[in-house]
Amino acid sequence: MHKISVAGLVCVDLRPELDESARFAPGRLIEIGGLSMQIGGMVGNTGQDLLDLGAPLRLECGVGEDELGQYVRDSLHARGADIGGIRSVPGAGTSYSLILEPRGVDRTIWHSIGANAKFDGSEVDIEGVDILHIGYPALLPALIGHDAAPLHSVLTRARAAGVTTSVDLSYVDTASAAAALDWHALLPLIAGQTDVITPSLDDLTSALRIDETFSADLIERMLTYLLDGGVAVAAISAGEHGLFLRTAGAERLRHAGRALAQQADHWADQDLHLPSVWRDTPVTTNGAGDASSAGLLFGIAAGFGPHKSARLAAACSGALVSGQRTTAQFIGELCPDLEGLLPLNGLGN
Repeated sequence: MHKISVAGLVCVDLRPELDESARFAPGRLIEIGGLSMQIGGMVGNTGQDLLDLGAPLRLECGVGEDELGQYVRDSLHARGADIGGIRSVPGAGTSYSLILEPRGVDRTIWHSIGANAKFDGSEVDIEGVDILHIGYPALLPALIGHDAAPLHSVLTRARAAGVTTSVDLSYVDTASAAAALDWHALLPLIAGQTDVITPSLDDLTSALRIDETFSADLIERMLTYLLDGGVAVAAISAGEHGLFLRTAGAERLRHAGRALAQQADHWADQDLHLPSVWRDTPVTTNGAGDASSAGLLFGIAAGFGPHKSARLAAACSGALVSGQRTTAQFIGELCPDLEGLLPLNGLGN
């Protein structure tokens, strides 16, 4: 199985348990519930999902020389990840988010960018890996600065070494610094050096300032846009509408790094729609897109082919929506046709 490197944004999510009494009240003591702490961001989410699936994994990101940074290292090392690429950034704290979500109220997130502000991809080690997955460039100013030259550089370096490159995008908030960037110019630059891209529909429309709701026509235009830009495999997650996957021709796939070149004929000219799948009532959508990316990348690394890889991507997303982890056991329960496909000795099982 091909080894995967997951690089980019990592943070620690701090989530206090809040009820309807939680509010801002200067001078008052407001009683709240317990605090949950977990590793988030693309590296945390997609990385841990891949570990649950049983993928050989290296993680590349920056943390502070603080207690939260040590928590990130210890937690991921305990899960079996190669953490040699988790580097301390002098003078910076570990990125964290305070997630405030009283019952019945839409959540508010207070976010500290911390060491992520310094991540530019220059130290990413591609030795010994076959797939490099980079996440959330819009939230990594040093990576996307100077017309995305640092991101273009690390992708070019990886492709020259025969590594299959993969990029996941994130929502571009209109109030963020990333919203001021020219994404109509940046996305084609990124696509030109990217073999696999796994954005959500919201990621794309927010970056390109497209004010449209979901439609088959919109999905068609976005898939065409990505493949015309040069990607070999485009997978767009669209929430309850499912996952849409389209691939380029065999010649492009033969130049898509070691993980895809050998499967070029099998992956060529695919156009798939996988419906959403989850168990019972949806619990959360947080991390569902990252889980979908993990499923697709695992399928590519394991040589499952386009149909099973896309099915696994949808199933991994469904696991997160169901409030579960992406273990072989739960994936098999959710999608019986995938039972036996994953190693039962996966690191998260």
